[in-house]
Amino acid sequence: MPIINIPPHRLSLDNITRAAACIDPIFLNSPQFESEPLSAVLGASLRLKVETNNPLRSFKGRGADFFMHENAERLAGRAMVCATAGNWGQAMAYVCRARQWPLVVYSATTANPLKLERMRAMGAEVRLYSDDFDTAKEHAKRFCANSDAYFVEDGCDASIAEGAGTIGRELLAGPPFDTVLVPLGNGALLTGVGRWIKAHAPHVRVVGICAEGADAMAASWHKGRAVNRGVANTIADGIAVRLPVPEAVADMKGTVDDVLLVSEHAIERAIRLVFTHAGLVVEPAGVVGVAAVLEHPVLRTERLATVLCGSNLTGAQVAQWLT
Repeated sequence: MPIINIPPHRLSLDNITRAAACIDPIFLNSPQFESEPLSAVLGASLRLKVETNNPLRSFKGRGADFFMHENAERLAGRAMVCATAGNWGQAMAYVCRARQWPLVVYSATTANPLKLERMRAMGAEVRLYSDDFDTAKEHAKRFCANSDAYFVEDGCDASIAEGAGTIGRELLAGPPFDTVLVPLGNGALLTGVGRWIKAHAPHVRVVGICAEGADAMAASWHKGRAVNRGVANTIADGIAVRLPVPEAVADMKGTVDDVLLVSEHAIERAIRLVFTHAGLVVEPAGVVGVAAVLEHPVLRTERLATVLCGSNLTGAQVAQWLT
């Protein structure tokens, strides 16, 4: 498939290709298919890219593994630090354990307890601050500024998005589609997927999906600069961004065609529909692409694809949304 000439970009197509060759295979070549019962209920042709059948139950392992592959020699001897709503911390814990590398994870006191438990089980030191993810991230940055530890920021380091970009590569290897609907949190997934798709299939629309209660990245896309919000309030904790990463906002230029918002009601309904009609357990942030099909009927006239990017639900959440 020929590469179309597009302006220079921070994310490297060559690096995405290399990532597909060096990332732990357990995270690669995830299933993608159309669930006919789900498509019938939605009234749309929707291909699902299922990123939950791996040890982390999320796509984050791709970016974390490629980051470590690219930076292990440069950062040798330094402790790793990250901030997370849960899935990014699990991914970093997984790749750091594999390399016997110390990791400190900062998270909010309100973070998903299942995700916190898994980080600790994989050897990470977990530090909880405030009831707000971005406040916990600020604590992590201050800690690194006063020590020799290195802060690995999801959405900031290009290699993280390049690792996620392997999903776009795999999507284009399947049947054709017109629009891909990608959950938008810190931005690595959307910009990585969008970078590859826009270079190889520029006619495909790349659309980010945010929750209405956490619209900072959507506002940033429309303004063309990072727009901070005072609060992020959504059940979709994995995309509950209040303070966007400026580098990720800049990376959206040339890779993203639009950003849409979805309501909490649509997210909850999407969780149930995906479970009932596709047999998949997916967390709120992972189903916002499906929620977008519910709330934006204009999408239903196109051949669609979406990434189901995480499935870490607690027992209480399963009882609330799936029973």
